Amino acid sequence: MKSTVLRDLSLLTVASIGLFSCNPLSKMAKNADKLQYTVTPNPLEMHGDSVNIAVNGNIPPKYFHKKATATLKPYFKVGDNVVAQFDSINLVGSSADGDGKKIDYEKGGSYKLESKVPYTPEMVRGELWVTAIGKYKGKVKDIVDIKLADGTITTPLMVAADDKPILGKDNFKRITTDVHAAQINYLINSSEVRSTELRNEAIKEMMDAIKAKSKDAVYQFKSLYVEAYASPDGEITRNEKLADNRAESASAVVKRQLSSNKVKAASDKEFTKLEGKGEDWEGFKTAMQASDIKDKDLIIRVLQMYPDPAKREEEIKNLAETYIEVKDRILPGLRRSQIKLSIDKVGKSDEEISALASSDAKALNVEELLYAATLTNDINKQLEIYRSAVQVYPNDWRAHNNVGYILVLQNKLDEAETNFKNAESKAANKAEVMNNLGVIARLRGNRAQAMEYYKKASGAGDEVNYNMGILNVLSGNYSTAESNFGGTKSFNAALAQLLNGDANKAVSTLDASEEKNSAEAYYLKAIAGARNNNLDMVMNNLKAAISKDPALKDKAKKDAEFIKFNLSSL
Repeated sequence: MKSTVLRDLSLLTVASIGLFSCNPLSKMAKNADKLQYTVTPNPLEMHGDSVNIAVNGNIPPKYFHKKATATLKPYFKVGDNVVAQFDSINLVGSSADGDGKKIDYEKGGSYKLESKVPYTPEMVRGELWVTAIGKYKGKVKDIVDIKLADGTITTPLMVAADDKPILGKDNFKRITTDVHAAQINYLINSSEVRSTELRNEAIKEMMDAIKAKSKDAVYQFKSLYVEAYASPDGEITRNEKLADNRAESASAVVKRQLSSNKVKAASDKEFTKLEGKGEDWEGFKTAMQASDIKDKDLIIRVLQMYPDPAKREEEIKNLAETYIEVKDRILPGLRRSQIKLSIDKVGKSDEEISALASSDAKALNVEELLYAATLTNDINKQLEIYRSAVQVYPNDWRAHNNVGYILVLQNKLDEAETNFKNAESKAANKAEVMNNLGVIARLRGNRAQAMEYYKKASGAGDEVNYNMGILNVLSGNYSTAESNFGGTKSFNAALAQLLNGDANKAVSTLDASEEKNSAEAYYLKAIAGARNNNLDMVMNNLKAAISKDPALKDKAKKDAEFIKFNLSSL
C-alpha cells in the first residue's frame, strides 16, 4: 500500500531559556509549518521481517539558515512508548560545517531518508513520528516533533502454516503382467515348426510357465500375440502367405500346451491375435547394419535404389548367390515367428491387505504394506502400518519417511526429523526427504535452511514449490510467491496475489478454494475490500469472519488495513 501524506507542521512554541533573539533556530521552529513531507508507505507495512520507510522532504527557500544544521530522527511509538528508532539524516546549511545533505538558503532543497527496522509485535498499531533537532553556534533547539504516518500492516503474517510434506509413494499394482516371449525360426519357403525349435530355451520356458501358472488361481491368461515374417528373397505374394502360415503354426504350438493344461481363456476368439507381416525389408536393413559383412553399406544403398519390391527382391536373390554371408547369416534370421504370451497375476484384495497389515505384516511385500496405509483415513492407523513397514523393511527409505510424514501432521517435529534423517541414510539426497526436512526447518523458523532443502528437493512434486511460496511470503517476495503457488486455489495463493497488488484476483482465488468459508478467508476478503475502498465489502466480510471466530473482532479494530474505516458497528 502506498500513500502520500502532505502535512502542514505545527510550530512547537516552547522557547529555550536564554536563547538569544538572533538565534535563527527560533525562526526555523516558528516557520516549521512550511515544511512538507511525503511518507511511503502510509500506513507502514511489514515486509519480510522488517518495516521500511521512505521519507521525502521539501524545504522552502529562505528557511534553512546558512550556518545551521538539523538532525531528523524518525521513530515509531505506541502511546507514549518509543518502540523503534529509524535511521536519522543530517541537514547542513550551505555555510555550516559538518557532514550531511546540504540545503541552500536561497533556493531551499529536498532530501530523502530511507530506513528500515526489524518488525516487532508492538508495531502492529502505532504511529511514525519525526523529531528535528537544530544546532547553531553551539545552541540546540527542537525544531519540530510531529506524526508522519500510521502503522503497521501485518497482513503477510496471515500466511497459513500448511507446509506440505511428501509421502514416499508405494508402487503397488494389483494386477501385474508377465510377458513370456519366444521366437521360432523356419527354413526357406517353409512354415513347418521343426522339433529343434521346440527345444530352444525361450520356448521351453514358455511351456513351463503355462504348465505352472495354469494351476495357480492368482494367474489369468490374458492374450497370445504372434507376428511372423518372411525373408525378402522370394516372391512378394508368396512371402505374404508364408508369413501368415508361420503365424498360424507358431500359435498352434502354444495353443496345444494351453489346451493340454485346460486354460479356458485360450478358446476365446479375442485371446489370440495373429499378424503375418510379409517380407521383412526393415529387418534385413537392421541386420545388415549390425553385421560385419564387407560392403554392407554399398549393398543397402544399391537395394534402396529399387523402390519396386519385385526388383529389390530380384537383387537380393542375386546378392544371396554372390554374398554367401548374406545367404547364411542374414536371411535365415528373418524367417521367423515372434510369440508373446501375456499372463496377468492378480494380487491380494484390499480387504486381505488391510487384514494382514494388522495381523501379519510380514506376509505382505513392501509395496502391499505401504499401500495398506492408503486404505484408511485414520492417521493413527496409518502411523501403525508405517511403523510396521520400518520393522519389516528397515532398508526402504519410504517406510521411515512416511512415519515422519504422519508425525509432522501430529506436530511431533523432533520425532519426525529423526525418521526423515533415517530415510536420508537409506537414500541420500532423495528429493521427497529433502522436502520434508525443509518443512521441519521452516516450522522451526529456520527459513534459510528450509530453502536450501527445498532447492535439493527439485522434482519431488508441486508440494516443493508450494512450500517455497510460504517462504517467499514471509520474506516479502510476493511475486515469486504467487508464481510458486502456481494455479492452486488456496488461501496462501490468494494472500500472495493480494500482497502482490491484485486484490480482485485474490478474491476470485478464495472463492474457488476449499477454505472459502473459513474465518480467515472472509477476513482476507475484507482486506481486499479495504484495498479497493469498498466499505460494504469490508463490513460484510468482517461480520462473516467474526461470526466464525469472535477473536477477529479485536484484531480488525487494531488492523492498520482498516485504519480509514469506522468499525464501531462490528
